[in-house]
Amino acid sequence: MRLLRVEYRAECFWALLDADAAYLQRIRGPFAEWAGEYASRGIAALALDKVGIALAQCRILPPLEPGARVFGVGLNYLSHLQHLGSTAPEHPLGYIKPESALVGASDDIQYPALTAQLDYEVELVAVIARALGDEPCASACLLGYTCGNDISARDAGKRIGRLDLLTQKAMDRTTPVGPWVVTLDEIGVGQPHLDIELSVNDECRQFDNTRQMLFPIDELLNYVDARITLQPGDLVFTGSTHGVGLEDGRFLQPGDRVEVRIEGIGSMSNRVSQPRVLTTARSVGRLGQPVSP
Repeated sequence: MRLLRVEYRAECFWALLDADAAYLQRIRGPFAEWAGEYASRGIAALALDKVGIALAQCRILPPLEPGARVFGVGLNYLSHLQHLGSTAPEHPLGYIKPESALVGASDDIQYPALTAQLDYEVELVAVIARALGDEPCASACLLGYTCGNDISARDAGKRIGRLDLLTQKAMDRTTPVGPWVVTLDEIGVGQPHLDIELSVNDECRQFDNTRQMLFPIDELLNYVDARITLQPGDLVFTGSTHGVGLEDGRFLQPGDRVEVRIEGIGSMSNRVSQPRVLTTARSVGRLGQPVSP
């Protein structure tokens, strides 16, 4: 099944999308309750409105439950590391994104003021349904998966010679997620084997399969949960493969159209906006001068 968050007549809610992706039914009740029961009860766990709503009348939102967290896990495809002249790490690199970094599957990507190297990264995103607790197979605690594009400011931290994940990964309206969550009963428990692809202006830049992850889904979830207990609605980005702009210097430019496709889930298409411009009063002192793409 496909579950999504939408805005309809100034209300935001979760809904079940029909097989033709034409109509949806609103889901009533707290996310943590119905998401946690879905694995055992299926559609019977969902309190659905009987009246359908046309998807065309709705705005598709990022599939993030309000108040949930967004985690990222990098260094997870060997081919990507090899293209950068690196080797496999002993454990992943983790970080957190604020909710304000997310945009929907057809929204514009904001070009931030403080970068000239805006990069793309197609990623499979896991959606938590219930706490992992003592579950021996962490992926059994998922609601399902969605698509992500973990946009990064690659030049962040160059002035101080240190990693600056706040600038690189957390900037406002830079991370497309969606369009919906495909539930675990369709993808399966354990490691997914799904083709992932990203194109820029119809040119394929990234292509791989999630079977190539260095750290499988179960290990990634346990890695995050051992540090910060995962809760219903949390998202976990699972890393990206080779083909990013950092490898050949072809970074995103204003007006570029970026498309992400993940087998069995869906696709997103986002345009890069014109660069955000800071006023003169905001561009002096320790902030540093904004750079132009």
